[in-house]
Amino acid sequence: MYKYFTSIIFTILIISCVQDKDFRLADYNVVPLPQEIKLTEGDPFILNKSTKIVYQKENNSHRILAEFLSKDLSDITGYTINIGESASTLTNNIFLKNTLENENKESYTLSINKDNMTIDGSSEAGIFYAIQTLRKSIPTSAKDYIEFPAGEIKDFPYYKHRGASLDVSRHFFSADFVKKHIDVLALCNMNVFHWHLTDDQGWRIEIKKYPKLTEIGSQRDSTIIGRHTATFDHTPHGGYYTQDEIKDIVAYAAQRHITVIPEIDLPGHMLAALASYPELGCTGGPYIVGSEWGIYEDALCAGNEDVFSFLDNVFSEVAELFPSQYIHIGGDECLKNRWMECPKCKNRIKELGLHETKEHSLGEQLQSYFIARVEKMINAKGKQIIGWDEILEGGIAPNATIMSWRGTEGGIYAANKGHDVIMTPEAYLYLDYYQSPDVDKEPFTFGWLTDLKKVYSYNPMPSELNADNKKHILGAQVNIWSEYMPTSKNVEYMLLPRMAALAETLWTNPEKKDYNNFVSRLYNLSKHFDRLGYENCKQAYGVQDSIVIDTTMNEIKVYLSTFDNSPIYYTTNGEEPTNKSTLYNTPITINNDMTIKAISGKNKGNPYTKKFVSHKAIAKPIQLKHEPASRYSFNGATTLVDGQLGAITSYRTGTRIGFLGTDMEAIIDMKNETEISSVVINCFVNTRGDLFKMKRLTILTSDNGKDYKQIYNDTYPIPGKDISPMIVGIDAKFPPIKTRYIKVIAESIKVLPDWHKKKGQKAYLMLDEIKVY
Repeated sequence: MYKYFTSIIFTILIISCVQDKDFRLADYNVVPLPQEIKLTEGDPFILNKSTKIVYQKENNSHRILAEFLSKDLSDITGYTINIGESASTLTNNIFLKNTLENENKESYTLSINKDNMTIDGSSEAGIFYAIQTLRKSIPTSAKDYIEFPAGEIKDFPYYKHRGASLDVSRHFFSADFVKKHIDVLALCNMNVFHWHLTDDQGWRIEIKKYPKLTEIGSQRDSTIIGRHTATFDHTPHGGYYTQDEIKDIVAYAAQRHITVIPEIDLPGHMLAALASYPELGCTGGPYIVGSEWGIYEDALCAGNEDVFSFLDNVFSEVAELFPSQYIHIGGDECLKNRWMECPKCKNRIKELGLHETKEHSLGEQLQSYFIARVEKMINAKGKQIIGWDEILEGGIAPNATIMSWRGTEGGIYAANKGHDVIMTPEAYLYLDYYQSPDVDKEPFTFGWLTDLKKVYSYNPMPSELNADNKKHILGAQVNIWSEYMPTSKNVEYMLLPRMAALAETLWTNPEKKDYNNFVSRLYNLSKHFDRLGYENCKQAYGVQDSIVIDTTMNEIKVYLSTFDNSPIYYTTNGEEPTNKSTLYNTPITINNDMTIKAISGKNKGNPYTKKFVSHKAIAKPIQLKHEPASRYSFNGATTLVDGQLGAITSYRTGTRIGFLGTDMEAIIDMKNETEISSVVINCFVNTRGDLFKMKRLTILTSDNGKDYKQIYNDTYPIPGKDISPMIVGIDAKFPPIKTRYIKVIAESIKVLPDWHKKKGQKAYLMLDEIKVY
């Protein structure tokens, strides 16, 4: 008995020691993953209360870096790490040096042995990134001492431009939050902060020559509620940054080796400026600061010389505030109809001798003139411009850098023309989209679905470019547009952890990318996000699914997984799962109405939920006469028989397909003669967003797939103006009939009605599931 008891105690002590060590053992496999990590034999370096950070004598930049490292380590350990210009002892020091010779000025080496740790950067930036690697390598639960395994890290970024934007126009955020935003960029080795300071809904930068820009342009009297509604909150919203605040933020970013690029969006997206100075518009106003999201018709008048004097004065003050090489001038989504009606703009077109061509409209050519002229004034101030890819329309400005957001085509075109490019395609890198398919549990946002895996999969380097032109791809950035992010916590949640996925793509050698490995390292980083007080999405650490719709076997199977292969427990009746629920080991077959709920056995990430509806046509072969719109094709025809209904929250996440200007006509093969008596279809309707209910539903049946007879036909009233998002269900009932083939024709209105602001353009018909009973 005594021996048994002693053995138990010994085992407990061993386990305790191992667990205790895990709490204190640094792990260099961080995000982004360093280029080279070599561990060596030997005792680890022990960081404790006696450790000292030693920086180069009389080097203020190194002193600041030492202070950063000391604070980061102290925040985790709970005790002060001293700094100084000389070592007090021969051991237990962290040395900061600048002797590394490398053309890449952001590179560093980190050498660790039992006596000392040495950080050697090719510049102060290199030292800074080594510090980020160190702080991320430490377990957040570490206290007392920390063990750093002996070895050497050699590291440098793969891309030059590693950026993240923040839109403060749609919703204003405090200067303190902007600094907090910059801090998390630095933690992820990002080096560019793109600050979107002006737009239709608010002017956020003090311009002393034009005080009305902030007196009037920084305030709106109301904000639209939801997406494409006609409902407003009637609550004033405003705010702006003084020039002193901007200087402080720019300096704060510079200390963290982040360049701040300001954006003054023009010639469109200028309603806040026009409300302040209406004489700058084509109509003369009156204008009010925008309270809705989307694109407004009014823009700066291209034929008015005072507009260019105004911009020259604005950019003189902007250039003084921001030491960045670049100023972003927007250039996106500028409607041209005001220009085409404006006498001054018409005179400008005549003066320039512009003529309509196959390649470019008069409006596009006038915008090209506008952008080129702005570029010259900015170049004269020692700066270069960045513009969204619309500035390619009508001819590219000579020295412009292009930010390619509508896909990759604009970036490829610009690079082939010898222009530098920053890739930021919205399908991969716009973070105002949902990051989890369970949208009802996610913060309301613009729509679409861009999960962590999709962001991580993005490759900024287009394969179409030859070796000479690849040098023009500077890097990439994620964009935060804040229409649906009224609070700073919303911004953090949408940013994290997806920004970290791009951070690794831009820093680490692409050959080392591995998604599951990335998520395991990201899980550790998320603990640092939590410790630092950042909201961040945990969806990727929980249960993931892969849904296979087999129209040959006529079945749907749900495959579940976790990034760390932890056990999964699930229910199919909607009950909340526990570790006593069914253990997942084979795919789940959908054979009735089912709500699958699952959890990771290690309680990581958010609980998983997926609802399925069962009906007679589920997973049956289906063919469409007309292809859905490319933006809303998702999984094509099978989307209509996959057993999943779309949420009211969004029609853009893959559970619906949309038809633009055409009918939906589908033939479903039931495989065998089947008795049916009802077909149910849901339409997503939002007239302000161009989505309309079907105007007619026709159902036909056939025994041979050739000869069809009509069994149902009905028409429906078309909804009027300003219908907020809603789901309209149509239940077609008919006497029971046995058939093999079912043809369903949902007739669209095809063209937007005369009362619509886009009258004459094509209308959408958005459907989720053809349920057959």
